[in-house]
Amino acid sequence: QVQLVESGGGLVQTGGSLRLSCAASGRTFSTAMGWFRQAPGKEREFVAAIGWSGGVTYYADSVKGRFTISRDNGKATVYLQMNSLKPEDTAVYYCAADRSIAQQAIGYRYWGQGTQVTVSS
Repeated sequence: QVQLVESGGGLVQTGGSLRLSCAASGRTFSTAMGWFRQAPGKEREFVAAIGWSGGVTYYADSVKGRFTISRDNGKATVYLQMNSLKPEDTAVYYCAADRSIAQQAIGYRYWGQGTQVTVSS
């Protein structure tokens, strides 16, 4: 079992930055991590993912060049640095974990409770 807790969400103006954190506990060895988001009335969508060592990363086209995923295995924490934020980035952001890296929500068994990110225009 893996427990995940997100933090760092909030309200920011267009063009601003936020850094989300996801603290993992439990059986975190060799876990890949992903970030997803869900806006009101929309399906949950992939944002970014990172492998256990941090050497492999994937990004959604909509966030490439603006968001950066990273991890600190010593702290069992994954980060999502979000720059140049746009109103369309407004959503609840979730982190997820499983043994293998994936770009689909079905690829992750463990999920956090989510953190709200709101970008005002």
